[in-house]
Amino acid sequence: MRSQNISTKENSKLSSEIDKLRVPKHIAIIMDGNGRWAIKKGFPRTFGHNKGVSVLKEIIKVSKDIGCKTLTAYAFSTENWSRPAKEVDFLIDLFEKVINKEIEQIHKNLIRINFIGDLTPFPEGLKLIINSAESLTKNNKDFTLNICINYGGRQEIVKVAKKIALMYFAGEIKPDDINEQLFQSELLLKGSNDPELLIRTSGEKRISNFLLWQLAYSEIYVTDVMWPDFDKIEFFKAIIDYQSRDRRFGGI
Repeated sequence: MRSQNISTKENSKLSSEIDKLRVPKHIAIIMDGNGRWAIKKGFPRTFGHNKGVSVLKEIIKVSKDIGCKTLTAYAFSTENWSRPAKEVDFLIDLFEKVINKEIEQIHKNLIRINFIGDLTPFPEGLKLIINSAESLTKNNKDFTLNICINYGGRQEIVKVAKKIALMYFAGEIKPDDINEQLFQSELLLKGSNDPELLIRTSGEKRISNFLLWQLAYSEIYVTDVMWPDFDKIEFFKAIIDYQSRDRRFGGI
């Protein structure tokens, strides 16, 4: 009980330090450390992935409550296919279960959900569930949740480059038409502002092929806390750290 009271006080203190007028409108998160967290506690890696889902639910709610408009979470990278087949199968099954269980509440909370990445390798059942979730929530305006699955930043850039090349050979554009605005309009997060803040848990200091174009000027916050232990207090710490920075975008 004493520990809970301390946490409540710290949560209240940190919350009061946040400038609600300077909350990043778009936050990206690399949710790292689920498997290692579980192993350290003597559980299978899958236990950590289950716990990570409940953490994401909390962070979505807190993000929305403090005035953030978009949250983009890295759930499964193109490189994650190299993990043991049993773990990959578990993750795919987990995606299905979580979407089915949570989508009505997500819709009720006026959250739009998008799944970002190459969905072609996934089972047809999962793709149908994803399409249904996106269709159900497409008109929600309060908050946008982007879940990146089978996503890779390099792969995204190559795909856009190929599309623009085909547009040129089809006579739809001229070389002088190719600029940052055209390129960005073909990215998977088109229509969304770039993330102002990237949070990475578990202490790894790299962006791991995540949103390579979009993170060009994002502030990066790295914490040693593993994702299953990343709570509201840790999230507030990231926001406060972001607000302490002077964002000059190459200027003085």
